[in-house]
Amino acid sequence: MNFNINNLIRENIKKLLPYSSARDEFSGEAKVFLDANENSLGSPTTKWYNRYPDPHQTKIKQKLSLIKHVPVENIFIGNGSDECIDLLYRIFCEPGRDNVIICPPTYGMYEVSAHINDVELRKVPLLENFQLDMEGLENHIDGFTKIIWLCSPNNPTANSLDREDIRNILENFHGIVVIDEAYINFSRQRSFLPELNTYPNLVVLQTLSKAWGLAGLRLGMAFAGKEIIAAYNKIKPPYNIGQATQDLVLGALDRLSDVNEMIKILVKERGVLAEQLRSVGIVERVFPTDANFILVKVKDAKKIYDELLTRGIVVRDRSNVKLCEECLRITVGSPEENKTLLNCLRDLSTAL
Repeated sequence: MNFNINNLIRENIKKLLPYSSARDEFSGEAKVFLDANENSLGSPTTKWYNRYPDPHQTKIKQKLSLIKHVPVENIFIGNGSDECIDLLYRIFCEPGRDNVIICPPTYGMYEVSAHINDVELRKVPLLENFQLDMEGLENHIDGFTKIIWLCSPNNPTANSLDREDIRNILENFHGIVVIDEAYINFSRQRSFLPELNTYPNLVVLQTLSKAWGLAGLRLGMAFAGKEIIAAYNKIKPPYNIGQATQDLVLGALDRLSDVNEMIKILVKERGVLAEQLRSVGIVERVFPTDANFILVKVKDAKKIYDELLTRGIVVRDRSNVKLCEECLRITVGSPEENKTLLNCLRDLSTAL
């Protein structure tokens, strides 16, 4: 596709002079830091956290580059994927003028961020099989459509979107296509990361919250062409990832084999849980899944959700979402947690 990404970026962002932090103004190593008005005596918890963190998370990006096979200059690190999402609106969407498209049911922050940024939201619901309505997408795109948000594997439906449909959008839409791959580590489908060089309008979002088990650290990743990453870095807060988070993430990135083992266990447990759920009387349908959760249609989802709460089990009631009527979204737990859930559901099948 031949078009200039800079033509999509808002004019005020192009003209923006980014904030230059003290740590942006030198490179290399130093022994004495008297540039950032920090407390030079240390801090109550540890002497290391009195200093501002690396604003560019260089060491994390270097390790991610080796793991993801993506150059450092194509990586942005956000305070959770939610920051990556919000900043894309700020980069590309003129408030009160431009619009974006989502395909519900899908991740809710695409819509929330659109409203926060005063950007028109156009909805093209998925088809009954949870795949993209390609004709509907074509009918909703106009000259002010800046971003199409795609989640694959999708949340809450758990399925992967058809790869050829996504490729078709990338090749024919002259705007930004975001593929949110938060659950890609659990999927049978390949990531779109190798396609970054092919499609300059592609942004791939991933996270360390799911397969890596680091939800509490809030670290998301955006992978894109150099121009998009440069815009990200231009408008992000100067120190958006804290030092404690960076330290813990660096340690985790050295334990890829442990992560791969957890993925194997969770995928195995997913299969066992799905099979067992099919034998529960109040379960009407177990949908196919490429994620670390399962969408399950049950008899009277609200009642079952409430009953599970009384037993100390929290799932997600999605029954008020179109195409997910009477459905619960159930995260794959540990073997013990899954057993507890199944026993409670079997008890409820007898009682209800």
